[in-house]
Amino acid sequence: MELEKLAARIRNFEGVTRKKQIQDIVSIFESVRPEYKDAIVDFGDDAAVIDIGGDDVILFAADGIWGRLLEKSPWWAGYGAVVVNVNDIAAMGGRPLAMVDIASANSEGTCKELMEGLAEGVRKFGVPVVGGHVHPDTDYTSLSVAIIGIAKKDSLIRSDTAKPGDLVIAAYDMEGKIGPNSPYSWDTTSFKEPEVIRKRYLVTQKLAEAGLVSAGKDISNPGLIGTLGMLCETSKTGASVDLKKVPVPEGVDFEQWLLVHPGTGYVFTTEEKKAKKCIEVFKEAGLKAAIIGKIEANPKLEIYIKEEKVTVFDFSRDKITGIRIP
Repeated sequence: MELEKLAARIRNFEGVTRKKQIQDIVSIFESVRPEYKDAIVDFGDDAAVIDIGGDDVILFAADGIWGRLLEKSPWWAGYGAVVVNVNDIAAMGGRPLAMVDIASANSEGTCKELMEGLAEGVRKFGVPVVGGHVHPDTDYTSLSVAIIGIAKKDSLIRSDTAKPGDLVIAAYDMEGKIGPNSPYSWDTTSFKEPEVIRKRYLVTQKLAEAGLVSAGKDISNPGLIGTLGMLCETSKTGASVDLKKVPVPEGVDFEQWLLVHPGTGYVFTTEEKKAKKCIEVFKEAGLKAAIIGKIEANPKLEIYIKEEKVTVFDFSRDKITGIRIP
């Protein structure tokens, strides 16, 4: 494995490069920052955290489905919209409550497929779609879903709280399959019973309530290393990753796996004394977890195999989202 080529592939991966405009978008809202007084966390995490004046906080997130995936299968787009939104809430140790959608469709049949996919997601994950808006007569198809959840204020899993010396844990549901609409997706849910799915994605609540993790994110479009990079950006840290420690399903190409968006997958950080228990909790829920590296004070994300080490991102000059939370 040529690490320099692998690092370049990760840096230039579309799941990573599509994030770069986020910094410019966020900067537009800086002028209205005084209006954000109830937002404990806003841009830069898997979900915004809204203070409602008690021990609980509201988690609020949204995702739009890539047009390329919509064209291949409106049904899968609807189903996938539930998966990604539920994961955004779960990644922060929260319990998803409800979703709303905004759909546009270029035919009655396409609209029906979108809604049937959403409905199957509701059945699997137990999080209802309670309203939304539909444009039934457009010349294009699009789908966006917003979700709210709830969490305890004192046990949130945030992405900006990793500290140098923390260990990095990658956790995956290994029972899955590549596709169907992308070589960079790992479906772990469409073929499983709801009780299995819910046990696996809700494990993050146990980790949060037990105070076992210091920071974390669900592994999303940038893949494992790219997602860890976003965590390092917001935490103003770096990380070193031993590629030999990354869990990989049998029969899946390793370099492809590093870029995969898994149906159920997380990258968390934890103190060394809590790492063993953290891995045990994941295992009890049916996920494979392993220590793959360490958070570093130097703002570089490096990957290595034995003595060979290369830098994937140097955050003194590189950016993924460009968001570094104060």
